[in-house]
Amino acid sequence: MDLNLSNLITPLLVVGLRVSGLVLFAPVFGSPVMPMRLKAVLVIALTAVLYPVFAARTPGFALQQWPMLVIHETVIGVAMGLAANLVFDAVQLAGQVLSIQMGYSLASILDPQTQAESTVMAMFHQTIALLIFLGLDVHHALLRAVAGSFDYLPVETARLTPAFVASTLKVGEAVFSLGVQIAAPVLAATLVADVVIGLLGKASPQMPLMLLGTAVKSLLGAAVLLSVIRYWPEFMERGFRGSLIYVEQLLHLAR
Repeated sequence: MDLNLSNLITPLLVVGLRVSGLVLFAPVFGSPVMPMRLKAVLVIALTAVLYPVFAARTPGFALQQWPMLVIHETVIGVAMGLAANLVFDAVQLAGQVLSIQMGYSLASILDPQTQAESTVMAMFHQTIALLIFLGLDVHHALLRAVAGSFDYLPVETARLTPAFVASTLKVGEAVFSLGVQIAAPVLAATLVADVVIGLLGKASPQMPLMLLGTAVKSLLGAAVLLSVIRYWPEFMERGFRGSLIYVEQLLHLAR
């Protein structure tokens, strides 16, 4: 029996491309903290697991079809990773905004998630989101989603439709909306404090409000944050569930 190398290599490359796009941009998997060698090993391992299942279903492709095939499969994986990363981007945005409002914007540390300097509040939000992410086994759901994507969206049917591209770009809108919701309680409290401090400054200019204002906002923001943090697991669970639904919608739009 003749061994057709094309039939062996084509499914391997196709599965690897979609898995690579997800691993590079998905939360935790795509973190700069993870060494590139570990990411490569993860991609190879996932490809090896999925290959026997989908190898027989993957048709052969002519050489001229490969450029578009590579683009389609990579973009599908990247879009899934970006959609799954929605909550982490939102909490990063909320943390950056609250750092400015609470007076922590000058205190920055190296964020291992992005390898860039980040504020204390942003790091705090990212850490809580990561713990909830791992506690809810969302990373397992992502792996199941990429495996199920080959059933829902076979290789030869993947298309970069205008609706798919537009929906992918709207991830930024969803990040902003969710970030504002996370920051809303503390943001509202500190804005009210700004108004009160401003009125007190007009009524009594001799009061040292420039010195007291930052301390008052910091303590008030911390108190409100501690009072609402107990609702974060339920709120972020809905956010992670919504991001997985968003992944499914993207796959539907790419058909």
